[in-house]
This record gives sequence, structure tokens and C-alpha cells, in this order.
Amino acid sequence: MKPNSGTLVINIMNGGKAEAYEGIYQCTARNERGAAISNNIVIRPSRSPLWTKEKLEPNQVREGDSLVLHCRPPVGLPPPIIFWMDNAFQRLPQSERVSQGLNGDLYFSNVQPEDTREDYICYARFNHTQTIQQKQPISVKVLSMDSLNDTIAANLSDTDIYGAKPVTERQPVLLTPTGSTSNKVELRGNVLLLECIAAGLPTPVIRWIKEGGELPANRTFFENFKKTLKIIDVSEADSGNYKCIARNILGSTHHVISVTVKAAPYWITAPRNLVLSPGEDGMLICRANGNPKPHISWLTNGVPIAIAPEDPSRKVDGDTIIFSDVQERSSAVYQCNASNEYGYLLANAFVNVLAEPPRILTPASKLYQVIANTPALLDCAYFGSPKPEIEWFKGVKGSILRGNEYVFHDNGTLEIPVAQKDSTGTYTCVARNKLGKIQNEVQLEVKDPTMIIKQPEYKVIQRAGQVSFECTIKHDPTLIPTVIWLKDNGELPDDERFLVGKDNLTIMNVTDKDDGTYTCIINTTLDSVSASAVLTVVARPNPPFDLELTGQLERSIELSWIPGDENNSPITNFVIEYEDGLHEPGVWHYQTEVPGTQTTVQLKLSPYVNYSFRVIAVNEIGRSQPSEPSEQYLTKAANPDENPSNVQGIGSEPDNLVITWESLKGFQSNGPGLQYKVSWRQKDFDDEWTSVIVANVSKYIVSGTPTFVPYEIKVQALNDLGYAPEPSEVIGHSGEDLPMVAPSNVQVHVLNSTLAKVHWDPVPLKTVRGHLQGYKVYYWKVQSLSRRSRRHVEKKILTFRGNKTFGMLPGLEPYSSYKLNVRVVNGKGEGPASPDKVFKTPEGVPSSPSFLKITNPTLDSLTLEWGSPTHPNGVLTSYILKFQPINNTHELGPLVEIRIPANESSLILKNLNYSTRYKFYFNAQTSVGSGSQITEEAVTIMDEAMASRQVDIATQGWFIGLMCAVALLILILLIVCFIRRNKGGKYPVKEKEDAHADPEIQPMKEDDGTFGEYRLFSFVSSAPF
Repeated sequence: MKPNSGTLVINIMNGGKAEAYEGIYQCTARNERGAAISNNIVIRPSRSPLWTKEKLEPNQVREGDSLVLHCRPPVGLPPPIIFWMDNAFQRLPQSERVSQGLNGDLYFSNVQPEDTREDYICYARFNHTQTIQQKQPISVKVLSMDSLNDTIAANLSDTDIYGAKPVTERQPVLLTPTGSTSNKVELRGNVLLLECIAAGLPTPVIRWIKEGGELPANRTFFENFKKTLKIIDVSEADSGNYKCIARNILGSTHHVISVTVKAAPYWITAPRNLVLSPGEDGMLICRANGNPKPHISWLTNGVPIAIAPEDPSRKVDGDTIIFSDVQERSSAVYQCNASNEYGYLLANAFVNVLAEPPRILTPASKLYQVIANTPALLDCAYFGSPKPEIEWFKGVKGSILRGNEYVFHDNGTLEIPVAQKDSTGTYTCVARNKLGKIQNEVQLEVKDPTMIIKQPEYKVIQRAGQVSFECTIKHDPTLIPTVIWLKDNGELPDDERFLVGKDNLTIMNVTDKDDGTYTCIINTTLDSVSASAVLTVVARPNPPFDLELTGQLERSIELSWIPGDENNSPITNFVIEYEDGLHEPGVWHYQTEVPGTQTTVQLKLSPYVNYSFRVIAVNEIGRSQPSEPSEQYLTKAANPDENPSNVQGIGSEPDNLVITWESLKGFQSNGPGLQYKVSWRQKDFDDEWTSVIVANVSKYIVSGTPTFVPYEIKVQALNDLGYAPEPSEVIGHSGEDLPMVAPSNVQVHVLNSTLAKVHWDPVPLKTVRGHLQGYKVYYWKVQSLSRRSRRHVEKKILTFRGNKTFGMLPGLEPYSSYKLNVRVVNGKGEGPASPDKVFKTPEGVPSSPSFLKITNPTLDSLTLEWGSPTHPNGVLTSYILKFQPINNTHELGPLVEIRIPANESSLILKNLNYSTRYKFYFNAQTSVGSGSQITEEAVTIMDEAMASRQVDIATQGWFIGLMCAVALLILILLIVCFIRRNKGGKYPVKEKEDAHADPEIQPMKEDDGTFGEYRLFSFVSSAPF
């Protein structure tokens, strides 16, 4: 026995036999307070005996019969594990037909010729001794019906009737267990194994049911090809009748196994240690159950209680010992033994009679930290006899804690189910009994919870992209969080593409392997929170594969394929393309497309085409690479199915007819030798068709035709096998010629100074000599009536489509003389022009004066000079000048208007105020009205005395320096204004213009845009100011 220990060591490594130590051992621990005993410990040496020698006869069996090869392993301790192998140490294959039973035998439901062999070997493995024992090989020879007939024929005369019957099918018969019923006893908590193996041909199928009930869910398993029913952790409720049914096409058989679940003793209430003080009462309870019901017996210090020393404080009542008015001499160790035929239970319970004042075992001033809104458990581990009463207080002078917000546990622990921030503080635990009192203080701190305020979100990303998951947290400032990122609940890959930041995870150059669930976990010393998001990596689908052509017909074929990986984005459709290796090798054409759920399609085919097909998968990301081409399929030649399309007849010259069409494509020819039969006849003139057969071209010219007459035309395809169906007829025309006559009765109506309307009579259709396309009006300005000066003549053309006989001439210049003529147009060109028609436009309002310049400012006068309008648009009658003063606050004074004769080009304004700014508005007039105006501003000078003083001051050096400083400040101010203007703010000059605008001009909204021209011109002229 080891020193200072109750462990007993038996060592036979240096000699001795294990059998010498076989037996039942029990340990007893004893001191002055009593004796405790252990459960019985059984020691048995392991055994791995050799197989008994036996003579094994070869097994000869007819094909289809059943067979059992017995293993009969030696009895070992513990029992061996059985398996069957061949001479090459390869496990023999097992199936529904051939399988190993629970007893180790090998069962054949029916034998087949391939079962013939001489090395069926049963092995027994003894794990405890690490040895394997081998049975002698067993030979099996299966006699097939053919060989059996040959054997019988060799042993019988020619006159005998012989012949083995062919292999006959047989209904099931159970090989194990035998009979119709059997019994099985299993112990509670063990694994129940029930087995049924049947013979029959065809091989029977086994099914299990429980009579009057259901097989227990989650605890039922089928093994050995459903020949073994396995129920784990059985209980009394699993008792009952279990039926196995073996069935094949010829019938069925069954066997009922009656299962009884017995139970070794198990605890209901095990005796527990008692600590009592002198004079107290108590009891030990020992309750157990089992099947059959266990017997309860008591021992004291390892001695049966019936022969133990008397104790007046003790009374035995079946499974209970009652103690009353105990004394210190009553201390002892009691043993309860519950036993039945399947086992026993033994428990020690110490009855300790003590008189001890309270002691608190929890360390003083212990600090507890919890998260708000979670439970707080404050320990107050204590000891004393009698059992102390525990009370809790909060704070130095707090009252005793009571109420529903607290839970007081029997072990002294105080529980605050939902701790809040105001729960922080000092708590005092007081333990007292009749022998004394003691107290202890502990500290509680309640921390803010850690929260994820921005969780990672579900992401869908394409291959080679970049993705980021955010995980922003908020935590108690006194706690230090650590952030861990996981992928699919494991560590992140060791890859430099994964970049972990303070509050995010970034994955660069995403690949398919990155697909999965990413979780950020935030840990502190007190709490942990996590959030997850799924990353789905999508890409274009992989190309389909394994293309197969089936159901080949002359005009159709079925194509099937296997889709490639859709790469997390569902395939929406498949595109099927074809190649014509006969006519256009290497060129792929669109054939059709089908939904993404379809993997076969019936394709229509054309004759005389060498088809290859390929399939392209499409999802939301894009198109896959094309699949590998299918095998080629050449269809037979046939007559053309269709004729050329887009047949037209249009003459290129007045005496011909050019017939054109769109040729059939290679696969549309349906066979070799494609040609076209071109037919034509003059409509309503010829009865017979004129035809010609031409090669595979797309044009034929008919010469010697009348000018522009209708023809009926048709073009028919043909090849070496025959003609296409009869084509439809189209109407064409022979060539056009220029129109013969000009429009007549041309009239012009002037509507205003810029718009006129022209009318004409249509020409006779027969003189058009082609398709009437419309009329062209040529018009041009001859001269301006106001200037009498000629200039370069620029002709303008307006085209009016169809058979229209009038049109509008916009954009004319006022007060001008124009000419026009009209011509008819067909597909060949223009006809002769009509005689020129002259018309004049009336006067209009003039444009603004070309310039306005203000010079020679004096104390009370200004000189104005101007240029006449660039476009007077009539006879000028006068100029209108308006002006008004502007004070220092940019307010406008009274407006003065002066009318000036049209032949004047300058004016001196007198009697003006000195040193005053004036704003001028100037425009020209015709008899129609006023034109757009031009504006300008100017300032009269100061009086002469002020001017002389200013000259004197200007000669002083200090004044020159002051002016330089002022100039520098102005330059800085201009730079600031320029910056503000670039940022979109108003500039001072613009604000002043808005304030000084002419009140008579602002409301104007004529269509001629006068006001717009004024605003633009004012900005340009005032910018330097």
C-alpha cells in the first residue's frame, strides 16, 4: 500500500502470477470518529485462450441454398472481438446477403458461385492482452446447376432420366433466432441488441416493429443491414414484444422477441452527511429502486447495525435512521447497502456531532464585479454547529436586506437577480448561532455592459473584390476589451489578405475559399458579446460539361448537359449556340436559350448542316465560358424550305430594272448547288413571266425597260434536290428619270417682317417620271431696302416631303427684297425651276446702337457719341436717350428722356450736377417701334477749387504714400472679391447693376430677347468698374 494513501498496488511485472491475486477486495478507512468502507472491487485476470483444435470438413452447398459458417471462439475475459478475413488479411465483404451475426458466425441468406473459396478465416481479437487468435480456414464450394447436371449425367445411364432442377426461389426462413418466439433480459441503462437473420431467395429484407407501441425515437439504431435492432440507454418502458419481419417477393416470416428490462439498484435518495450539535435531532434516508426491488441494510463503522454497539439516540426504520437528542458520542460513519440479484449500492454517511461557534470561510473584503442587468452572487461560505443563521446588510449602517429583489441561498450566498448601477457598494454578511456571531464585508461593483453598436452585415462580393465587416463597440471605461475575429467558428486563415483593424475586418482580393460566416467576439473580464455576418462570394458560373446528343432525327435532336458550379449566384438561363462546320467553320451562332432549371432541350435542325453545339450558363454576374463543343451531327440534304427575303425591284437607269434580294445563308440552302430562279413581268401589261436561273448571287439586272413602270417580281431558291416553295410576288419599278415640268402658279404671302408663306400648284404625276419625294423651295435675299447695297447672294433651300403644295419661310430679314422658285423632286433628282418670284418684307424694330461712348466730362456737362444700329431693319426715325443720377447710396434719381433726330451721332448734355454719377439708356426707333437699348455710366468732375487743392495735395510726399497704401488695400479687396465670385457669391458691380436697372426696362418680356441682351452687355461694359 502506498505511503500516506489508501491506494493498494499489485505489481506482477517482476514475477508472480495474476491468478494469485484474483478475488474481491474492500477498503476500510478508520479514525476515532468512525470507519468508512468502499464498494467491493473484483479483480480477475484477463484470459485469451487458444482455439480448440477441430477437423473442419469442406462445405459443399448448392447454388441458392443458405449456409452458416460457425466461428465458436474460445471464451476469454473480456470476450473477444470477432471478424472474418481471408489469407491476404483482407476483410470479407458483407451485404444484405452475407453478414456476421452477434455470436460471430457468418450467415449466407443464399450462396452464389462467387462465394466459392478456401480461406474463410474467423479471427478473435483480445484487446486487453493485445492478442489475435485465428481459426483454421474453412472451405466453401458452391455447386452451380450446370456443374451439378454434368456430375449427374456422368453417373447415370442413357436410359435414366436425370437433371438437377434449376435454382428455385424460396420464401424467407429465419436462421437466427429459431422458432417463432424467444425471450431477452437486459439491464436498465445498457444497450439492447436484438438480431434476426433470414435465409431466402431473393435475399429477404428485414423490418422491425414494437407490438403495441413505437420504437423509441433518438435512441433506436439499425445495424448490420437492418438485421440488428439497437436501442441505447434502455429503461423499464422499453420492455415489450419486438417483432422482426423477413420478406421477399415469395412471402414473409417473423419472430417475436419478448424483452424484459431488469434493473440493478439505483439511487432515489442516497444518505447525506449530517452535522448536528448536542441535543439536536436528525435522520439519514437511504432510498433505492431496482427490478426486483432492492433490499436495504445498514452498517455502523463497517459493522452490521444489528450487532453494533447500542446508541439510545438512534432508531432504524427500514430505509431511514432517526436520531433524537444526539450527544457527541453519537458521531459515527453509517453505511447503507441496497442490493438485488443484479448488483448493489453502497454509500457512506458521516454523522458528526459538534458544538462550534460560527466561522465565515469567504475571504474578507472580497471584490465582486458584475455587468449591469445580470445576476450578482455574493458568497458567505460558513461553518458552525448548530447551523448558523445568515443575515445580509448593505452599507456601514444599512438595515437588513429583505424583499423580492434579493434571493438568499441556503449556503449563505446573497443573489441580486438583476444588478443595477446603484447596486454598487459594501455588503456585510453576519453569521450567528447560540455559541457566537461573526461578520464579513464584501465589495460589489456593477459595470456597464459591452455592446456592439454597429454589427457586421451580410455581404455579397465578386471574386477578386474587397470587402469589409464593421464591428464597432461601446464598453465600460474601466474594462479593457479584446476583439477576436473568427471564420466559421474557427481562427482566421493565416493570410496577409486578411487585415484586422480596430473595429473592422477587411479581406483583400476575395477568393471562393473566403465564403463563410465571420464573427467578431468582444471579451472583457466580465462579459462577452458577439455578432456574425455571412460573406457570399459570387462569380460567373462555371461552364456546363458532358454535352450529349440523343434522339437524332432529320429535323430535330435532343441536347443535354450537366451544369457547372453556379458560384453562389443561381443560374438564370442557358444559351445554346451552334457551329456549321460545313459552311461556316469556326463561327458560332445563337440557337436558343432555356431557363436555368432546364438541362435538356429539343433543337430544331436544318438540312445539310454539320452541327456542333455548345452551352453557356448565365447568372446575375455574367456569362460563363462556353462549354466544350458537342460531337458533330450532319443532317441530310433536302429541298430549300424558304426563298430569299427582302426582294426589291428598283431601276438604276431609266431603261433598266435591278432586282435584288438577300441570299440564303449557308445552312438555309438545305443542300448543295444553291441557285435562284428570277421571274418578272410588267404589271397589267404582260401575261407571261420571263424567268432566268442565276448562280448564288443577290442581284439581276433587266435591260431595255420603259421608264418608271411597275413590274411583278419573284425570286425562288433551288438546289440539286429541287425547288423551294412557290415565292410571293412583290411590285417593283423600272428606273426613274428627271421630272419634266416645274410647279406653276407660285404665290407668296408675307405674314410679318420675318415670316412668309408660299403656295404652288402640283405637277401632273405622269410628268414626275419616278417616285414623288416632295418639293424644294429655293429663296435668297436680293438686297436690304434700307441700305440699297448688294452683297453675296446666299441661297437657302427648304424641302417639303410628299405631295405638299405650301410651306412657311421663317428667319427672313425685315425690310428686304427676296426671290424664290419651286422645283419638284423624285428619286432621280430635281425637275426644272419655276419662274423666280419677287417679294419684300416690311420694316421691323432696329437692333441696338453699335456703340455708346461718353467723353469730355466737365463740371456740368458730358459729351455722348454713338454708332447707328448694325441692323436698322427699316428707316430710322429717331434715337431715344434716357438718363438719371445715382447718389452715394446707389439710389436712382428722376428719369429724363430726350428724343434725338436720326441723322445725329453725338450730343452734349449740359446743366448737369457736378461730381455726380449718371446712368444712360440709349436705343434707336423706326416707324414700327423701339429697338433694344445700350447702357452706360459716367461722372461729372468736381469744382475747380477742389480740383486745385487736390493738385496741391497730390504733390506732397505723405499723400503719395497714403495713396499707395490705399491702392494696396484696394488690390487685396479685389482679390477677395475675385475669390468670392469664383465661389458663387455676388460681386459688388453686379449688385449695383441690379440696383440701378431702368424701371421702365425691367418689366419687358418681348420674344426678341431685348432684356437679355441688355443684361449681358451691361455686365461686359461695367466689369472694369
